Amino acid sequence: MAETVRSRARTPRTPLTRDRIIAAAMAVADASGLSAVSMRTVARELGVEAMSLYHHVDGKDAMLDAIAEEIFSRFPLAELGAPWRAALTERAVGARAVLSAHPWALVLLESRVNPGPSVLRQHDRVLGVLRTNGFDVPLAGHAFSAVDAYVYGFVLSESNLPFAPDAEPGAGAEAFAAGLALPTDEYPYLTEFMSVMLAGRDYDYGDEFGYGLDLVLDQLEVRLAELRGGTGPGHPPTVRS
Repeated sequence: MAETVRSRARTPRTPLTRDRIIAAAMAVADASGLSAVSMRTVARELGVEAMSLYHHVDGKDAMLDAIAEEIFSRFPLAELGAPWRAALTERAVGARAVLSAHPWALVLLESRVNPGPSVLRQHDRVLGVLRTNGFDVPLAGHAFSAVDAYVYGFVLSESNLPFAPDAEPGAGAEAFAAGLALPTDEYPYLTEFMSVMLAGRDYDYGDEFGYGLDLVLDQLEVRLAELRGGTGPGHPPTVRS
C-alpha cells in the first residue's frame, strides 16, 4: 500500500497549457453556456486553482478572445484564386458544422475587439478570394456579410427548434406538427405546408441550408455579372447606340 501511495505521489500532473485552458473553457460553454465561462469555472474544470490560469491567459476577456480565435481556426480557409462560389460554399458548410457543435459561439465571434491571427486571416482570405474573382471592394464586402449572416442566422434558428434532432429523419418535425392540430380554415397555407412537406415525409429543416445558400450565391452571381458588364448597383448603365 505504501508503495502504491508513493507511486501515485510521483505521478506527474499534466502540465497546464494555454491549449488546455481553451479546451476546458469550451467544455464549460458546451455544458452550461457562454455566460458560465469564468476563470473560476474553467479552473474547476481543470482541477486547478484559478490563479494558476493567469500564467497563461491575462483574464476572462483574453480567454474569450482565445476561444473566438480557436473557433475561427476551425473554419475552412480557402485558397486565393479558388473559384469563389465553391470556396464560399465550402466555408459556409464548414462554419455551420463548427457553430452547430458550439451554438454559444454565435454571440461571441463578432463581439471581440481584439481579433487574433486566425480571425484576421479568415476575413482577409474570404475577401481575397472574392477580389481575385472579379468582385470589387463594395461587392466583396456585401457578399461576405450576406453569406456569414445567412450561416449565423440559420444556425441560430436550427439550434432553437422546438424539437430535438431525431435519429429518424423527419420524426421530430412531423410529431411537432401533429401536436399543433391547427384548424385548416384559420391557417390554410400553414396547414397546406405541413400536409405537403411534413406528413409522412422525411422532412429535415437542416436540408434547407443548401437551398437557401444557393439563393444567396445565385444573386451574388447576378451582381457579379452586372459588375463585369458595368450595369451593377452603383454603376451607370451601359449606353448602347
